[in-house]
Amino acid sequence: MAQSAGTASVKPSAQAGKTVAKAKKKVSRVTSKKRYRARTHKRVVSETQERRLHMSQSLAQAPLEVSYGVVESSALNLRSAAVMVVDQKTGEALYAKNPDVATPIASITKLMTSMVVLDAGLPMTEEIVIGNEDVDRLKGSSSRLALGTTLSREELLHLALIASENRAASALSRSYPGGRPAFVQAMNAKAAALGMSHTWFVDGTGLDSSNRSTAADLVKLVDAASSYPLLRQITSTGQYGVTMPGRQVVRVKDHGRVRRVSREVMRQVAFNNTNALTRSPSWNIGLSKTGYINEAGHCLVMQANIADRPVIMVLLDSWGKLSRIGDAARVRKWLESQFSSGRLARLGDDPSV
Repeated sequence: MAQSAGTASVKPSAQAGKTVAKAKKKVSRVTSKKRYRARTHKRVVSETQERRLHMSQSLAQAPLEVSYGVVESSALNLRSAAVMVVDQKTGEALYAKNPDVATPIASITKLMTSMVVLDAGLPMTEEIVIGNEDVDRLKGSSSRLALGTTLSREELLHLALIASENRAASALSRSYPGGRPAFVQAMNAKAAALGMSHTWFVDGTGLDSSNRSTAADLVKLVDAASSYPLLRQITSTGQYGVTMPGRQVVRVKDHGRVRRVSREVMRQVAFNNTNALTRSPSWNIGLSKTGYINEAGHCLVMQANIADRPVIMVLLDSWGKLSRIGDAARVRKWLESQFSSGRLARLGDDPSV
């Protein structure tokens, strides 16, 4: 009986110890979760406040007022149907060719798409899944983003701007509060606020040729987009990589025989900037976007420093795939010669002196 009583007294003590240990572990897990949630909430709040501050600053910025100075020069012999080159600081038009002719603008649209996304202050870390709604059934364009691919809003923004990924831009507009109708409405409201009076948007990708603007209006778009540090950083980057699911074929032995098996793996995929000039050390590009559909031709808009002068360049409906790059080089060479000869005042020159 004494031995039995002794045994009985030990068991409750051991059980109590286990109960205390479990309680401590539970408290530790709860505390860790609370700390993680607090850190996450603090980071999200900080990011949201920063974006709202940037949004208010960008909305308060006055649209660039363009004054026409130098007009078309036959010496340039540009292949683009509509061109506008403007001194970003003064708003003076240094070169103009059909600047007020409305035309489809293709993926130049994605600059407006990106500004609307950032203005909304949406969490950039939120994951978005590429779905059937994002497949291009209008032009049938291809994409490297397979259905079911999950990427953050920030990654989608990079791919839409750098690689001009239509599914990325589509997913960004689809995930906007109120969906695509609200997104397109916000795009047109932003265009109106920037004084783009000859511009109209119907989608966020630029695949629809009803997205129309003029070279003069796109100068205002580029000027506004260049006020977003994130857009400057993204669009001037030559290459961007993301981790995505893919398939890899490997050899395995099965009962003495070697056979090929396809396995799903995570792989790093590199996307090149559609503007090759972003990878050229001879160019100092602050912002860039290309565009192409049959109705729009090959387009290119840039903000760059030329001869230490901030210049906005808009090239629309160029003849061939490389012509827009050639036109950009011809414009830069012409501007440098104009600056060096004194025909155009350098940035900061005082004409009264």
